Amino acid sequence: MSTHFFQWSLKWVRSEGERPRLSDYLSCQLSKDYSALSKLFSEVKGITIERFAIIHRIEYVKELLCYSQLSTSEIAYRLGYSSPAYLSSQFKQVTGMTPKEFRELGHHERISLDAL
Repeated sequence: MSTHFFQWSLKWVRSEGERPRLSDYLSCQLSKDYSALSKLFSEVKGITIERFAIIHRIEYVKELLCYSQLSTSEIAYRLGYSSPAYLSSQFKQVTGMTPKEFRELGHHERISLDAL
């Protein structure tokens, strides 16, 4: 799978504020049909593009929780979540804990996004 694909995916994950849907963004940036991209991605990585984006987005949230003083509401706003509650729900689904619980545990070992 092209490194450009992963670079564009990570750029989307780390973009702040309002952004296009991931499917529209990748199709436009790579000039490819999204269903073909999605199928190829799933075959290569073993997960869907959407799951990949969620996991990377939550890793970025973890980074912000550990290394910034931003509140969960501020992080949700900056990363384009529809609400802090939705961010918390997605965070708990992926990590098994709330953003508050994660932050209270203190600094954590960073996972390289390339390793995911």
